[in-house]
Amino acid sequence: FAGYGFNKSHAAAYSLVAYQTAYLKCHHPAAFMAATLSSEMADTDKVQFFVFDAISYGLTFLPPDVNRSRHRFTPVDAKTIRYGLGAIKGTGESAIGAMQRAREGVNGKAGDFTDLFDFCKRIDKRVVNRRVIEALIRAGAFDSIDDQRARLMASVGIALEAAEQAERNALQVGLFDAGGGQDQPLKMVEVPPWSERERLLNEKQALGFFLSGHPYNEVRAELSAFVRRPLASLEPQKEPLLLAGIVTATRTQMTRRGKMIVVTLDDGTAQVEMTVYNEVFEAERAKIREDEPLIVEGKVSRDDFNGGLRVVADRLMTLAEARSRFAKALRVALNGKVSLGDTAAAERLRILLAPYRNGPCPVRVRYRNAQAECELPLGEAWRVRLDDELLVGLQQWLKAENVEVLYQ
Repeated sequence: FAGYGFNKSHAAAYSLVAYQTAYLKCHHPAAFMAATLSSEMADTDKVQFFVFDAISYGLTFLPPDVNRSRHRFTPVDAKTIRYGLGAIKGTGESAIGAMQRAREGVNGKAGDFTDLFDFCKRIDKRVVNRRVIEALIRAGAFDSIDDQRARLMASVGIALEAAEQAERNALQVGLFDAGGGQDQPLKMVEVPPWSERERLLNEKQALGFFLSGHPYNEVRAELSAFVRRPLASLEPQKEPLLLAGIVTATRTQMTRRGKMIVVTLDDGTAQVEMTVYNEVFEAERAKIREDEPLIVEGKVSRDDFNGGLRVVADRLMTLAEARSRFAKALRVALNGKVSLGDTAAAERLRILLAPYRNGPCPVRVRYRNAQAECELPLGEAWRVRLDDELLVGLQQWLKAENVEVLYQ
């Protein structure tokens, strides 16, 4: 078959193309990768692959920008690429073309968009609808104008309504010559900003992957206390080891032993596929949740079939379970914010801890004022489960730096 399916003319043609593209990637890397990405914009998986390949090659990506980006990926210089708006889910070439024409002033004012209201006023709302604008916000395309994405999302409705009202007013002025009234100043809807995690999950919804950061960074410092090795440095070994990452994808397969699930873990250094066989999967399937951290105790071996690594899970843990297993204590520091004998503070602490009692982790209360400092261990009855909700509640009361999980 090799003589027929990969004959000399076929081999020669592919060798020539390989030589030409290798030359372009070496001498014109940004232009070559921008063209490659533009040709695959409809396939999120391929876009992600080529973006990561370009980054590993030393290239830098500028984020999508309603004032700078075009439909395609564009090279800025030899090592920099501007992200193409066409790779954002839910946009489309016609909508992006309408945005570019508005920037160029084809039907009126030219120049950069100054804010969301200016954008909605100038674009053609028949093509650039609410869904397109929200996709652009999620992807970070408005960050150069206003980096508060939650506020932008909350204000899309009133911005579109104000733009439509302005068009109706302009039409009436033209018909009846009533004179131009002063536009009322428009204000954004003020809402709490997105957390880093919310921002990245919305970004993934628009782009298909995390571009400006990684949700594992939120837990990296804590997990490094017991997960010693990043996914990029995994090596085959006989002993089980701990590994961790964010679940980015899953797929199931049927085998002779029953249902098997393949989980893709990503810790920002590498992506690793891990096999979870039926026995473990049936017992711990609820712990496998997309975009959530997962801690795995498993075996890493050489995969002779594909030459890579084979990871098989023996045990799965949520972040709360891993904390409870490896934590030495939970330390809560009051730092003089409450006075001795302050029963209200004691009651607040009791209310926060009570729903998580009868867990494995002891609690220590550190108190410090101008005269003295002490650390008081609570009784065995006040051992707690280290759920996220408990830590968030304590951090909101005492600030994050005063709530510390101590590891061995």
